Amino acid sequence: MNFSAAAGAVAPTTVHTSAEGLSAGRFELPVRDGTIDAYHAAPAGRKGLPVVLVIQEIFGMHEHIQDVCRRFAHAGYLAITCELYQRQGDAGAYADTQKLLSEIVTKVSDEQVLADLDACVKWAAGQGADTNRLGVTGFCWGGRLAWMYAAHNPAVKAGVAWYGRLATGHSPTQKRHPVDIAGELHGPVLGLYGAQDASIPLTDVETMKRALAKGSDAARQSTIVVYPDAGHAFYADYRPSFRADDARDAWKRTLDWFGKYL
Repeated sequence: MNFSAAAGAVAPTTVHTSAEGLSAGRFELPVRDGTIDAYHAAPAGRKGLPVVLVIQEIFGMHEHIQDVCRRFAHAGYLAITCELYQRQGDAGAYADTQKLLSEIVTKVSDEQVLADLDACVKWAAGQGADTNRLGVTGFCWGGRLAWMYAAHNPAVKAGVAWYGRLATGHSPTQKRHPVDIAGELHGPVLGLYGAQDASIPLTDVETMKRALAKGSDAARQSTIVVYPDAGHAFYADYRPSFRADDARDAWKRTLDWFGKYL
């Protein structure tokens, strides 16, 4: 993946990852109440691959999230993502983030999301992937849920949470948060955060570190990396918040983390 187009927080430079050599595309994912839109990418013709669940940003399963799936596929994983609040509406139809939050995101429960992610795992198993080597990662809204899913599913071997909230949520239906479930993690989680992120105070990061230190073996194996000059969404190459140097380092850490545990 080429991050050479920018360094630091600059105008967005969207990275496009080729699907050459991959089996990749959108599909309808069976869930408990019907189907929802989903996307997968994997090295073509290979079975027994480890699985990475990719949890969307607050803006939905857009092209950047699908591109992240292709990045994982080129690294040897079956990566899968799905549209986690399709039932509530179309995130892509919103230009106003606050309106998106109030009209869609606040109506999405953790229970709905966790069940849909379980459906992703079931689908991956049906494709011949090795769901005994299961990882989860997520960005922004999905970063919080990467922590939550690592405590939800005993099959999770590792997670990577990108700038996900730790002590608060996005909906009144969300009663527990990463600081509450830190001791329940089934697989160690790598947290990737920016010190300049106004939405996630460093005091929350320190609280999470203390919670992890008191938790399960997986919790104690978890670690949080804070990039001093980065803000929120420093990996989102299509946004002005993108920081190429930090993004490159964080991606390497992510692949090393999954390589170690999956």
